[in-house]
Amino acid sequence: MSYRLYEDLASWWPYIAPRDTYGDEAAVYLRLLDDALGRKASSVLELGSGGGQLAAHFGDDREVVLSDLSETMLQQSRLHNAEREHVLGDMRTMRLERTFDAVLLHDAVMYLTSPEDLRATFETAAAHLAPGGVFLVLPDVVKETFEEGSISGGSYGKPAAQLLEWHWDPDPEDDTYRVDMCLILRHEDGRVETVHEHHEMGLFDRRTLCHLIRDAGFDLVQGTVWEAVDIAEFFTAIKRGP
Repeated sequence: MSYRLYEDLASWWPYIAPRDTYGDEAAVYLRLLDDALGRKASSVLELGSGGGQLAAHFGDDREVVLSDLSETMLQQSRLHNAEREHVLGDMRTMRLERTFDAVLLHDAVMYLTSPEDLRATFETAAAHLAPGGVFLVLPDVVKETFEEGSISGGSYGKPAAQLLEWHWDPDPEDDTYRVDMCLILRHEDGRVETVHEHHEMGLFDRRTLCHLIRDAGFDLVQGTVWEAVDIAEFFTAIKRGP
């Protein structure tokens, strides 16, 4: 399914979620990767990297390869990560024929709406890691903790954008939930435009996620968040040897 937020509206992302707001969480994710690896992760592949605002805080001393299904989002990412390699690809099937110290799967995991899609993506991560490499998965929510609610945020000035998200679950028996997004865009000339679209997200329990990660060739490890950043869920795993 194609979403306007990642296609013709992609240029609004710097106003929806400004780059500076990602610094603290980027530091936490890198520390989780480094600690699990036992050394600095010198090479990182991000699956579903979107507009690249997160990776922009990964520093210049790591090789970071950014992949996404949307060329429009990769164009946005190049504005923040001009020196980094960008790859257009589907994280369920992409094969770069090379390995990295770490693979990161942030909130793009929420767009995987079936166990088959999760399994395929976790196998992609395994294919890009040597034994001992670390895989970090960061879903926004899992089934055990899901609650209907809303979040909002954005920027001010001209241009500017405000985004309201309403998260709700039409069918608690399946593995998805719905996010209705209302995007209010203020253009440079002062004109205000409102856009609504709904996104279907995956919603799985911890047991299913852990099972699928292990099946893809990983051993799960304990992780701790030290910084003052609220991470609802994260799964850290090490690729098993042959």
